[in-house]
Amino acid sequence: MARCSTSRSNIAASRRARRGTITDRFDYQNQDRRHQAATVGAQERNNMANMHSGDPGAGLQGNAAVNHGFIAAIVAVATIGGFMFGYDSGVINGTQKGLEAAFGLGRLGIGVNVGAILVGSAVGAFGAGRMADAIGRRNVMMLAAALFLFSALLAGAATGSGIFIFARIIGGLGVGAASVISPVYISEVTPASIRGRLSSVQQVMIISGLTGAFVANFALARYAGGSTADFWLGYPAWRWMFWLQAIPAAIYFLALLVIPESPRFLVAKGREAEAHVVLTRLFGTAEADRKVVEIRNSLAADHHKPKLSDLVDKTTGKIRPILWAGIGLAVFQQLVGINVVFYYGAVLWEAVGFTEDNALQINILSGVLSIAACLFTIATVDRIGRKPLLLVGSAGMAVTLAVVAYAFSTAVTGADGAVSLPGHNGVIALVAANLYVIFFNASWGPVMWVMLGEMFPNQIRGSGLAVSGFAQWIANAAISVSFPALAVSPGLAVTYAGYAFFAAISFFFVKALVNETRGRELEDMTG
Repeated sequence: MARCSTSRSNIAASRRARRGTITDRFDYQNQDRRHQAATVGAQERNNMANMHSGDPGAGLQGNAAVNHGFIAAIVAVATIGGFMFGYDSGVINGTQKGLEAAFGLGRLGIGVNVGAILVGSAVGAFGAGRMADAIGRRNVMMLAAALFLFSALLAGAATGSGIFIFARIIGGLGVGAASVISPVYISEVTPASIRGRLSSVQQVMIISGLTGAFVANFALARYAGGSTADFWLGYPAWRWMFWLQAIPAAIYFLALLVIPESPRFLVAKGREAEAHVVLTRLFGTAEADRKVVEIRNSLAADHHKPKLSDLVDKTTGKIRPILWAGIGLAVFQQLVGINVVFYYGAVLWEAVGFTEDNALQINILSGVLSIAACLFTIATVDRIGRKPLLLVGSAGMAVTLAVVAYAFSTAVTGADGAVSLPGHNGVIALVAANLYVIFFNASWGPVMWVMLGEMFPNQIRGSGLAVSGFAQWIANAAISVSFPALAVSPGLAVTYAGYAFFAAISFFFVKALVNETRGRELEDMTG
């Protein structure tokens, strides 16, 4: 009996020991799980804190899977579209004397020939947004590159105003497409924490394209002895200004062959395996798994493929407020008159007494200052946000445009019919105009494109961009085509005062209707 009792006691003790071991093991596993959860939570909180603390890249530093080199490479290729946008828009600046001489154009004719690109741009922007949802972002950019190439060759060879206008409309289709699709593509392949700075590169490339056109035009005119003088093979310099555009257009097309399609487009088309491959190359496998599910869920909320009617709120029957905000941003960017500087800079400065050579040099100066301002935006847009930059830009443009208007109001006409600004007013106009260019390119220039590329929910991004881009180019056309006539009557002073008025109104528009998007994932956008 004693042995049996002892045996039972030993068995019970053994069972208690085993239960203790099992319990300890479960306790350890639970503690480990709690520790892992706490660690992940701490990392997420730290990333969010870093994102909003003024260090936009800090949230990515611990994620070695983010392929920064690959992201930089595809952003560089996509933003060549911005360069072409700028070059095709700016090449007209400096060719107008040639157009007048070759086609016998008056002021209205010049306005129509210069503004022809804007008709194509409006159509291209609207069509590209919808087409991008159908055939993909990259394919639309490739189509734009082909249009740039065709337009450059035909515009330089045009034998009449009609052919030239047709060529510029074709180029405009490419400009409109590139203007809306490049920002969308960039926003869809970049991390939220650095999306603003990478999207701002688009504006740097737009200004680089404008400046490249200004430099090329200046060099050709200087070497040939004037824009209407023969340069090479018996053709005048102004024609070569257009033909040179074929070189970057061809480079753009070839470079697009090596970048991937947008993963958000691929998910929308049910090509999730391809999307996963792209996302893995961008962010690593774990993040790719999460992103595919996130994108799928954001699209599934509407239970159908993206379409234009999604811009109407189904519950109220009214246009979504986010679309009005996008249209307002797009239109105000043009109503401040920036493209008068880009399209008519040479004519503008010659009109107040500067020589053609000096006017072309001023264009180059404006381009260089614009690039410097954009670099400032790249450094700050993810730190201080989009909305503060827009507000500062609106206020700065309103003041500087008012000063330009005052300076132009003092213009006098000499006995020989030459116009000049008396005293120091020429310098005042020049300084104020370039400060205006700086304020624009540190704010509304890049930030408008950043916001249009990211502010719309996935379901309506293509449609929202289509409508906002269309509105932007219609406003661009209205300002650009009207300027030659407005410069004569009511005159430059009143015209620039009008641009100053719109800059002031844009401040209150941003204050009331524009929401901050800094650091937010695209799948979290609402409106």
